[in-house]
Amino acid sequence: MGQPSSEAMTRPLPEGRTHRAGRPAESALSKVPEVTALFWIVKVLTTGMGETASDYLGRTLGPIPAGALGLGGLVVALVAQFRSDRYRPWTYWSAIVMVSVFGTMAADVVHVIAGIPYAVSTVAFSVALTAVFIAWQLSEGTLSIHSIRTRRRETFYWATVLATFALGTAVGDLTAGTLHLGYLASGFLFAALIAVPALAGRYLGLNAVAAFWWAYVLTRPLGASFADWMGVPTSRAGLGWGTGPVTLALIVPIAALVAVLAGRHRAATR
Repeated sequence: MGQPSSEAMTRPLPEGRTHRAGRPAESALSKVPEVTALFWIVKVLTTGMGETASDYLGRTLGPIPAGALGLGGLVVALVAQFRSDRYRPWTYWSAIVMVSVFGTMAADVVHVIAGIPYAVSTVAFSVALTAVFIAWQLSEGTLSIHSIRTRRRETFYWATVLATFALGTAVGDLTAGTLHLGYLASGFLFAALIAVPALAGRYLGLNAVAAFWWAYVLTRPLGASFADWMGVPTSRAGLGWGTGPVTLALIVPIAALVAVLAGRHRAATR
Protein backbone atom coordinates (compact mmCIF):
# COMPACT_ATOMS: atom_id res chain seq x y z
CA MET A 1 0.00 0.00 0.00
CA GLY A 2 1.23 3.47 -0.79
CA GLN A 3 3.42 2.63 -3.78
CA PRO A 4 1.25 3.49 -6.79
CA SER A 5 2.74 3.76 -10.21
CA SER A 6 3.54 7.37 -10.96
CA GLU A 7 3.09 6.61 -14.67
CA ALA A 8 -0.46 5.39 -14.18
CA MET A 9 -1.57 8.42 -12.20
CA THR A 10 0.63 11.20 -13.57
CA ARG A 11 -0.31 13.46 -16.45
CA PRO A 12 2.74 14.28 -18.62
CA LEU A 13 4.10 17.73 -17.95
CA PRO A 14 3.83 20.27 -20.73
CA GLU A 15 6.86 20.25 -22.97
CA GLY A 16 9.56 22.54 -21.70
CA ARG A 17 8.47 22.61 -18.06
CA THR A 18 11.58 22.20 -15.97
CA HIS A 19 12.55 21.76 -12.41
CA ARG A 20 14.74 24.34 -10.71
CA ALA A 21 18.42 24.26 -11.64
CA GLY A 22 17.36 23.62 -15.23
CA ARG A 23 16.65 19.90 -14.91
CA PRO A 24 13.54 18.38 -16.50
CA ALA A 25 10.90 18.03 -13.82
CA GLU A 26 10.36 14.30 -14.34
CA SER A 27 14.10 13.55 -14.11
CA ALA A 28 14.65 15.59 -10.96
CA LEU A 29 15.33 13.76 -7.72
CA SER A 30 12.39 12.86 -5.48
CA LYS A 31 11.92 14.92 -2.31
CA VAL A 32 10.03 12.26 -0.34
CA PRO A 33 10.99 8.80 0.96
CA GLU A 34 10.12 5.35 -0.28
CA VAL A 35 6.90 4.08 1.31
CA THR A 36 7.96 1.03 3.30
CA ALA A 37 6.92 -0.56 6.59
CA LEU A 38 9.57 1.53 8.32
CA PHE A 39 8.04 4.67 6.83
CA TRP A 40 4.69 3.89 8.48
CA ILE A 41 6.29 3.05 11.82
CA VAL A 42 8.20 6.34 11.96
CA LYS A 43 5.11 8.23 10.80
CA VAL A 44 2.96 6.83 13.61
CA LEU A 45 5.67 7.55 16.19
CA THR A 46 5.98 11.17 15.04
CA THR A 47 2.22 11.66 15.33
CA GLY A 48 2.28 10.49 18.94
CA MET A 49 5.31 12.61 19.75
CA GLY A 50 3.75 15.68 18.13
CA GLU A 51 0.59 15.23 20.20
CA THR A 52 2.32 14.99 23.57
CA ALA A 53 4.95 17.63 22.71
CA SER A 54 2.21 20.09 21.77
CA ASP A 55 0.29 19.40 24.99
CA TYR A 56 3.44 19.72 27.11
CA LEU A 57 4.51 23.00 25.51
CA GLY A 58 0.99 24.40 25.74
CA ARG A 59 0.74 23.69 29.45
CA THR A 60 4.31 24.76 30.24
CA LEU A 61 4.62 27.92 28.15
CA GLY A 62 1.00 28.84 27.53
CA PRO A 63 -0.93 28.56 24.23
CA ILE A 64 0.41 31.71 22.56
CA PRO A 65 4.17 31.26 23.29
CA ALA A 66 3.89 27.56 22.49
CA GLY A 67 2.12 28.34 19.22
CA ALA A 68 4.77 30.89 18.28
CA LEU A 69 7.52 28.38 19.04
CA GLY A 70 5.76 25.68 17.05
CA LEU A 71 5.21 27.97 14.08
CA GLY A 72 8.82 29.11 14.15
CA GLY A 73 10.08 25.55 14.24
CA LEU A 74 7.75 24.61 11.39
CA VAL A 75 8.97 27.48 9.20
CA VAL A 76 12.63 26.63 9.81
CA ALA A 77 12.05 22.94 9.07
CA LEU A 78 10.06 23.57 5.89
CA VAL A 79 12.57 26.12 4.59
CA ALA A 80 15.32 23.52 5.02
CA GLN A 81 13.16 20.91 3.27
CA PHE A 82 12.33 23.16 0.33
CA ARG A 83 15.95 24.24 -0.07
CA SER A 84 17.13 20.66 -0.23
CA ASP A 85 17.64 19.38 -3.77
CA ARG A 86 16.63 15.81 -2.94
CA TYR A 87 15.20 13.59 -0.23
CA ARG A 88 17.37 13.85 2.87
CA PRO A 89 16.04 11.71 5.75
CA TRP A 90 16.96 13.99 8.66
CA THR A 91 15.64 17.09 6.90
CA TYR A 92 12.42 15.41 5.76
CA TRP A 93 11.55 13.80 9.09
CA SER A 94 12.40 16.96 11.03
CA ALA A 95 9.80 18.72 8.90
CA ILE A 96 7.28 15.93 9.58
CA VAL A 97 7.89 16.26 13.33
CA MET A 98 7.31 20.01 13.27
CA VAL A 99 4.18 19.61 11.14
CA SER A 100 2.96 17.12 13.73
CA VAL A 101 3.60 19.53 16.60
CA PHE A 102 2.13 22.58 14.88
CA GLY A 103 -0.78 20.65 13.34
CA THR A 104 -1.80 19.58 16.83
CA MET A 105 -1.53 23.14 18.08
CA ALA A 106 -3.67 24.42 15.20
CA ALA A 107 -6.44 21.93 15.92
CA ASP A 108 -6.29 22.57 19.67
CA VAL A 109 -6.40 26.37 19.22
CA VAL A 110 -9.53 26.05 17.11
CA HIS A 111 -11.22 24.08 19.91
CA VAL A 112 -9.77 25.52 23.13
CA ILE A 113 -9.44 29.19 22.26
CA ALA A 114 -12.07 29.62 19.55
CA GLY A 115 -14.48 27.22 21.27
CA ILE A 116 -15.34 25.36 18.08
CA PRO A 117 -16.55 21.78 18.75
CA TYR A 118 -14.39 18.95 17.43
CA ALA A 119 -17.26 17.75 15.24
CA VAL A 120 -17.30 21.12 13.46
CA SER A 121 -13.52 21.38 13.15
CA THR A 122 -13.39 17.81 11.80
CA VAL A 123 -15.76 18.79 9.01
CA ALA A 124 -13.86 22.04 8.38
CA PHE A 125 -10.47 20.32 8.17
CA SER A 126 -12.01 17.65 5.92
CA VAL A 127 -13.22 20.34 3.55
CA ALA A 128 -9.79 22.01 3.62
CA LEU A 129 -8.04 18.72 2.84
CA THR A 130 -10.48 17.99 0.01
CA ALA A 131 -9.87 21.45 -1.45
CA VAL A 132 -6.10 20.87 -1.43
CA PHE A 133 -6.55 17.48 -3.11
CA ILE A 134 -8.78 18.97 -5.82
CA ALA A 135 -6.39 21.85 -6.49
CA TRP A 136 -3.43 19.45 -6.60
CA GLN A 137 -5.19 17.04 -8.98
CA LEU A 138 -6.39 19.81 -11.30
CA SER A 139 -2.95 21.41 -11.39
CA GLU A 140 -0.74 18.34 -11.69
CA GLY A 141 -2.97 15.49 -12.77
CA THR A 142 -1.77 13.26 -9.94
CA LEU A 143 -1.80 12.90 -6.18
CA SER A 144 0.99 10.33 -6.15
CA ILE A 145 3.83 11.08 -3.75
CA HIS A 146 6.19 9.43 -6.23
CA SER A 147 5.88 12.52 -8.44
CA ILE A 148 7.16 15.07 -5.88
CA ARG A 149 9.93 16.45 -8.07
CA THR A 150 8.88 20.06 -8.62
CA ARG A 151 8.46 23.00 -6.28
CA ARG A 152 4.74 23.27 -6.98
CA ARG A 153 4.08 19.59 -6.30
CA GLU A 154 6.14 19.80 -3.13
CA THR A 155 4.04 22.76 -2.01
CA PHE A 156 0.85 20.78 -2.58
CA TYR A 157 2.36 17.82 -0.75
CA TRP A 158 3.21 19.75 2.41
CA ALA A 159 -0.12 21.60 2.38
CA THR A 160 -1.77 18.17 2.28
CA VAL A 161 0.42 16.82 5.07
CA LEU A 162 -0.40 19.79 7.31
CA ALA A 163 -4.13 19.39 6.62
CA THR A 164 -4.00 15.66 7.40
CA PHE A 165 -2.34 16.31 10.76
CA ALA A 166 -4.91 18.93 11.75
CA LEU A 167 -7.77 16.68 10.60
CA GLY A 168 -6.37 13.62 12.35
CA THR A 169 -5.96 15.56 15.60
CA ALA A 170 -9.57 16.74 15.48
CA VAL A 171 -10.86 13.24 14.67
CA GLY A 172 -8.86 11.67 17.51
CA ASP A 173 -10.13 14.20 20.05
CA LEU A 174 -13.65 13.79 18.68
CA THR A 175 -13.70 10.03 19.33
CA ALA A 176 -11.87 10.19 22.65
CA GLY A 177 -13.69 13.19 24.14
CA THR A 178 -16.91 14.07 22.36
CA LEU A 179 -17.90 10.45 21.72
CA HIS A 180 -16.52 9.35 25.11
CA LEU A 181 -14.54 6.39 23.78
CA GLY A 182 -11.41 7.37 25.68
CA TYR A 183 -7.88 7.33 24.33
CA LEU A 184 -7.16 3.60 24.53
CA ALA A 185 -10.40 2.55 22.83
CA SER A 186 -9.84 5.24 20.19
CA GLY A 187 -6.37 3.88 19.56
CA PHE A 188 -7.70 0.38 18.94
CA LEU A 189 -10.46 1.81 16.74
CA PHE A 190 -7.98 3.59 14.48
CA ALA A 191 -5.67 0.56 14.49
CA ALA A 192 -8.54 -1.40 12.99
CA LEU A 193 -9.55 1.35 10.56
CA ILE A 194 -6.03 1.79 9.21
CA ALA A 195 -6.12 -1.80 7.96
CA VAL A 196 -9.16 -1.03 5.80
CA PRO A 197 -7.36 0.81 2.95
CA ALA A 198 -4.71 -1.92 2.76
CA LEU A 199 -7.35 -4.63 2.52
CA ALA A 200 -9.49 -2.59 0.12
CA GLY A 201 -6.49 -2.00 -2.10
CA ARG A 202 -5.58 -5.68 -2.12
CA TYR A 203 -8.99 -7.28 -2.48
CA LEU A 204 -11.37 -4.59 -3.75
CA GLY A 205 -9.15 -2.76 -6.20
CA LEU A 206 -9.00 0.52 -4.32
CA ASN A 207 -6.67 2.92 -6.09
CA ALA A 208 -3.21 2.85 -4.48
CA VAL A 209 -3.02 6.64 -4.22
CA ALA A 210 -6.39 6.81 -2.46
CA ALA A 211 -5.36 3.95 -0.15
CA PHE A 212 -2.13 5.75 0.75
CA TRP A 213 -3.76 9.04 1.71
CA TRP A 214 -6.57 7.28 3.57
CA ALA A 215 -4.02 5.46 5.70
CA TYR A 216 -1.90 8.60 6.02
CA VAL A 217 -4.77 10.53 7.59
CA LEU A 218 -5.46 7.71 10.06
CA THR A 219 -1.86 7.50 11.29
CA ARG A 220 -2.43 10.80 13.07
CA PRO A 221 -5.29 9.80 15.42
CA LEU A 222 -3.75 6.31 15.76
CA GLY A 223 -0.43 7.54 17.15
CA ALA A 224 -1.92 10.46 19.05
CA SER A 225 -4.55 8.30 20.82
CA PHE A 226 -2.00 5.87 22.22
CA ALA A 227 0.40 8.69 23.15
CA ASP A 228 -2.38 10.55 24.95
CA TRP A 229 -3.36 7.37 26.76
CA MET A 230 0.19 7.02 28.06
CA GLY A 231 0.50 10.68 29.01
CA VAL A 232 -2.81 11.72 30.55
CA PRO A 233 -3.55 11.22 34.28
CA THR A 234 -5.22 8.08 35.58
CA SER A 235 -8.24 10.25 36.40
CA ARG A 236 -8.75 10.52 32.64
CA ALA A 237 -8.28 6.77 32.10
CA GLY A 238 -4.63 7.16 31.13
CA LEU A 239 -1.40 5.71 32.44
CA GLY A 240 -0.34 9.03 33.98
CA TRP A 241 3.22 9.01 32.69
CA GLY A 242 3.07 12.69 31.76
CA THR A 243 3.26 14.35 28.35
CA GLY A 244 6.87 15.48 28.84
CA PRO A 245 8.29 12.00 29.62
CA VAL A 246 6.22 10.40 26.85
CA THR A 247 7.56 12.96 24.38
CA LEU A 248 11.15 12.22 25.35
CA ALA A 249 10.49 8.48 25.25
CA LEU A 250 9.16 8.73 21.69
CA ILE A 251 12.02 10.93 20.46
CA VAL A 252 14.52 8.12 21.10
CA PRO A 253 13.03 5.49 18.73
CA ILE A 254 12.21 8.17 16.16
CA ALA A 255 15.84 9.32 16.08
CA ALA A 256 17.09 5.72 15.98
CA LEU A 257 14.81 4.74 13.11
CA VAL A 258 15.58 7.89 11.10
CA ALA A 259 19.28 7.06 11.56
CA VAL A 260 18.54 3.63 10.09
CA LEU A 261 16.67 5.22 7.18
CA ALA A 262 19.53 7.65 6.60
CA GLY A 263 22.03 4.79 6.56
CA ARG A 264 19.96 2.82 4.07
CA HIS A 265 19.51 5.90 1.92
CA ARG A 266 23.26 6.54 1.81
CA ALA A 267 23.91 2.94 0.89
CA ALA A 268 21.27 3.00 -1.87
CA THR A 269 22.60 6.20 -3.45
CA ARG A 270 26.24 5.13 -3.62
